[in-house]
Amino acid sequence: MIDQGLLAYLESFITDKRKETFNNVLNERTRHFTVVLEDIYQPHNASAVVRSCDIFGVQDVYAIENRFTNKVSRHVAKGSQKWLNINRYKEDGDNTKACLQDLRAKGYQIIGTTPHTNSCVLSDFDVTKKSAFVFGAEKDGISDYIKQEADGFLKIPMVGFTESLNISVAAAITLNDVTARLRKTNIDWKLSKEEQRVLYFQWIKNTIKNPDKLIEYYHKELQKS
Repeated sequence: MIDQGLLAYLESFITDKRKETFNNVLNERTRHFTVVLEDIYQPHNASAVVRSCDIFGVQDVYAIENRFTNKVSRHVAKGSQKWLNINRYKEDGDNTKACLQDLRAKGYQIIGTTPHTNSCVLSDFDVTKKSAFVFGAEKDGISDYIKQEADGFLKIPMVGFTESLNISVAAAITLNDVTARLRKTNIDWKLSKEEQRVLYFQWIKNTIKNPDKLIEYYHKELQKS
């Protein structure tokens, strides 16, 4: 439960324009789709995907770190990581399995992205189903485990000599297509009001300087009066 008094106090440190921007962005956020990054090596690739998630309104990113640490470059991400929930799977053990289990528990179907199978063409993909799109390592693509466990596969049609797209480009094309079509449907794809309130409070804290000190002051001093 969010302390409304604390929220109002923290809101006093940001402009009305900023608050309006937060609410407008939250109104376009979704958890109907999410993105999974499996062992992405290059920080600029992971960062570009994070940036695309923010641009196209996808709130959550799942980073599987079996072999490589998923790093975000501030220069590429342009601060977008501040507004997303990035869930990391990096403990010893089968991180991919753990991630898929969590996603399925949240109602997601697992969609591996690969041009090398009898995949569904992007334009034919059913956007009404809650889906987690898995993008694999730069050289090898999605793991064999994903290929075995996925509920389906997705590909972007290509007619040139090159057989694959850079992961960040593939993610941007995919998210642009599926979110645009999603917004034309009648399904309830938006965040709940409670989810929006939680994110709004977090974004307020992410925006102001030294939020922990302000929160401490609020609890120690302002509530005495």
